[in-house]
Amino acid sequence: MRKLIRTPLAWMVVAEIAVVGALAVVAWNVVASATRPVAAAPVLVSPDANADANTPLPDLPALSPQRQLGPLPGLNIDPGFWRERLAQLSRDQVDMEQLEWRIVRSAEDAAKHYLETVVLPAIQRAERAGGEAPA
Repeated sequence: MRKLIRTPLAWMVVAEIAVVGALAVVAWNVVASATRPVAAAPVLVSPDANADANTPLPDLPALSPQRQLGPLPGLNIDPGFWRERLAQLSRDQVDMEQLEWRIVRSAEDAAKHYLETVVLPAIQRAERAGGEAPA
């Protein structure tokens, strides 16, 4: 038992267990904190309606319903929009596949060239040298 405590391997195993344990605790806390509810936002208290009932509210141009600056949030259900996006996605996918095949073909050609110019001549020389040795 005394030998086991004095070996560096035993201390490395203990240190590794401590590091993995610490990482497990950190991961557990991160996952647990992600599931906790977020604190509620503070409630804004509206001004007393009786205090200034006679003063009109100013017209805010940002809140007027006539001005829309962009599309409303949510899923776009226009078929033309999706047809255009999916066609572009298909074109991009075809381009990516062609690029991948060019890379694969280049790698195949490089491997074939290496085999024909380096490996096969070395094997042929070794076979010739092995065949000439006296038995």
